[in-house]
Amino acid sequence: MLLTGKSKLKLIVYSVFLIAIALAPLFMSDFRLSLLGKFLAYAIIAMGIDLIWGYTGILSLGHGVYFGLGAYCMAMHLKLAATPDQLPDFMSWSGVESLPWFWVPFHNAGAAFLLALIVPMIVAFILGYFTFRNRIKGAFFSILSQALVIITVTLFVGQQGYTGGTNGLTNFTTFLGLNLQSQSTKLLFFYLTLAVVVVVLILCSLLVTSRMGNILTAIRDGENRVRFIGYNPVTYKVFIYCASAGLAGLSGVLFVLQEGIISPAQMGIVPSIEMVLWVAIGGRATIGGAVLGALITNAAKTTFSEAYPAWWPIMLGAMFIIVVLLLPKGIVGMITHYTSNWKKPVLPKPISSSHEAS
Repeated sequence: MLLTGKSKLKLIVYSVFLIAIALAPLFMSDFRLSLLGKFLAYAIIAMGIDLIWGYTGILSLGHGVYFGLGAYCMAMHLKLAATPDQLPDFMSWSGVESLPWFWVPFHNAGAAFLLALIVPMIVAFILGYFTFRNRIKGAFFSILSQALVIITVTLFVGQQGYTGGTNGLTNFTTFLGLNLQSQSTKLLFFYLTLAVVVVVLILCSLLVTSRMGNILTAIRDGENRVRFIGYNPVTYKVFIYCASAGLAGLSGVLFVLQEGIISPAQMGIVPSIEMVLWVAIGGRATIGGAVLGALITNAAKTTFSEAYPAWWPIMLGAMFIIVVLLLPKGIVGMITHYTSNWKKPVLPKPISSSHEAS
């Protein structure tokens, strides 16, 4: 398939951007590099949200749940690996005498990884199927997704003996024999996360430019018309919603491997809304924009909080307002708009009828 000039330019920009990130360990401290690795994990969930919101028109304000479920699945394995011959510490403190049955599969790293993808997708399928089948969409679906967040967070906080409660799961030591505190292991996870971002970026780009991508866009722009011409929007919406939840679970896995902790606070309403803002700032319906938005927003959040501890929430909120009001298409959307206008040829003005008569 031949690339157009616009596609070639986009490919060059993406390549330079990714190469710059790959070279980050040469000029970044270990602390900054760990932050960048965490932001790259966030970029994966941002691409998933862009698939459902930017291309399909489904605004989910509850993706923190799917992110948290994936992170918890991997954290449960890491916790068992840290205490192989005894119960996790928080269970002993809570009076639990034997390992719960649903913890047993997480002794295996492969099973934990698969469950980190499958469990969020199952929850997304249940919510998506019954809501989309009943044609619940727009603000009503967003409210339901937030209700899912409240229910899940309340459940995880209340089950102290099984989930660690408000403290969550932490104090991990090894993964597949690797020391999680080693700098070489952290560097390995950084490049692993970058590689996953590249793969997901390619797959999402192929998806949105395929026939299915056209159908998803048509559902966003006119769902009733899509139904009228013979397609079932429910099938496509459930599929893309489950795929987005799976990406969120994958993001949670890479996050907990690098951050070393997961708690109910990281899957609440505020983080879920922030995830949507990453996409809005980077640019809806631009997969690369979702990646850029996740990186820029979280980098700004870290910079503001370090430089202005008392003012950083206001500064971050102001940035959100400015971008949403002045750049409704996001950063990438604005750049695309102006570059496309620069390339338009200037046509000569038509000769008026008075000149023709003379």
